Amino acid sequence: MTMTRLAVALCIAAASAGASAQVATGDTSSQKLALSNNYAGNSWRQQMLKSWASVADPAVKQKVVAAAPSFTTAESQATEQVQQIQNLVLQGYKAIVVDAVSPTALNGVIKQACGAGVTVVSFDGIATEPCAYRIAVDFQGMGRMQVDYLAKRLNGKGNLLEIRGLAGVSVDDEIHQGVVEQLKKYPGLKIVGSVHGDWTQTVAQKQVAGILPTLPQIDGVVTQGGDGFGAAQAIKTAGRPTPIIILGNRQEELAWWADQKKSGYQTMSVTIPPGASTFAFWVTQQILAGKKVPHDIRMPVLEVKPEELDAVLARTPAGALANKEYTRDEVVAVIDGKK
Repeated sequence: MTMTRLAVALCIAAASAGASAQVATGDTSSQKLALSNNYAGNSWRQQMLKSWASVADPAVKQKVVAAAPSFTTAESQATEQVQQIQNLVLQGYKAIVVDAVSPTALNGVIKQACGAGVTVVSFDGIATEPCAYRIAVDFQGMGRMQVDYLAKRLNGKGNLLEIRGLAGVSVDDEIHQGVVEQLKKYPGLKIVGSVHGDWTQTVAQKQVAGILPTLPQIDGVVTQGGDGFGAAQAIKTAGRPTPIIILGNRQEELAWWADQKKSGYQTMSVTIPPGASTFAFWVTQQILAGKKVPHDIRMPVLEVKPEELDAVLARTPAGALANKEYTRDEVVAVIDGKK
């Protein structure tokens, strides 16, 4: 779904929410919820935290909830996030939204939190503990759509470089699995190199620069977000022709694409919006308010297509990403299947 189509769909959903989607109205004004985040070392995570604050802070001022701070670990270690969640439980938080360091490393502490009557909602980095709610994006689908796009552009034949994310995190594994599975449909496409870019431009640039001397011609680059522009810079520095690089909605990537587009360059840009944290906020508030919510909820990725590029770039500040922040009515419409 493109940004324009997503925005229209959500506006329609919000407009009809009063008639069709059911917002829970239980009193949550005395209840505290918190965001437990394991990593903030790239622009996506930083904007995700800003998006959280842009919704959570007004909700506190309006007495929708009593408190809604965010906490980020210093080293992106499971032991740190476990301790962080334990502390939040001891401090009386009634709900904890989790961007998990790994799918399984937090399961024990999440089960303990649930046992203490705390609601746990995971998003982006999903936790597999059954008592937690999960807001999932079809990350495997995101990997598949990249391969399909490159297969179409390259007529099913070519050498690919894969830039993965942060090792050990579910998002990285899911996107990678989608890429691997879809490549089985295109025997003429081959991954000739793979590096971990940690979803960060500078890391991706360094890692790609390091592997390029060992690689043959690169025709396409599959990515995970935050890495496309770094890859482009490394390839340019190496004096190689620019392949088709999948981008991840960062402003610097979109600006680079707009510049390349003047010479006829084509690609696509897709990732989960940082505003996923606002989606998670309202899901959590609604659970606390008494709404029956399924433990597994799916939200869409955000894709920027060529015809949308100029308009999206114009409203995306430097250092930020194309984004979508959610209202309570929009989230309830998705929960109720009214979107």
